[in-house]
Amino acid sequence: MALFFLDLTQRPPRSPRLRLGGHVCLPRLLDKGRAQLAGKAGDYRYNCPLDQRWFAFTGLSADALLAEMAKERSDGELLAWIVTNAPLHRDPWEIASWSAFMEARAPGDAESHQIFAEKIQKLAPNREDVVSWFDLLDLDDYVSFGGKA
Repeated sequence: MALFFLDLTQRPPRSPRLRLGGHVCLPRLLDKGRAQLAGKAGDYRYNCPLDQRWFAFTGLSADALLAEMAKERSDGELLAWIVTNAPLHRDPWEIASWSAFMEARAPGDAESHQIFAEKIQKLAPNREDVVSWFDLLDLDDYVSFGGKA
């Protein structure tokens, strides 16, 4: 496979905090899509609920973006395609606001709190600093590939 396809059985995707064009989640989403195309996604899922939030924000479809990834485009090329083709044009301030909200997003309802607490109990029961979904994803990625919480 070409350089643009990743093996997420060997390493995690990029952190959801990393930004591309101001968008959190986008580099991670691209890593998962490329790995899916290569048949190397492991336990990671392209178009998961977090990805779906990004697709809803931009108005793009997961299938359309995946088709562009299949052309082995770089992150910069994919960002240019997104800017040109996203049905919901977003100004930089909207992207920054949405990204800040997503980065700070924590469990809201009782079911989400329970799921979050169960994952923390499994990964790092003594940690008190894991409070957002991004914190949990970063911790899970780290522990899943041999790190100690």
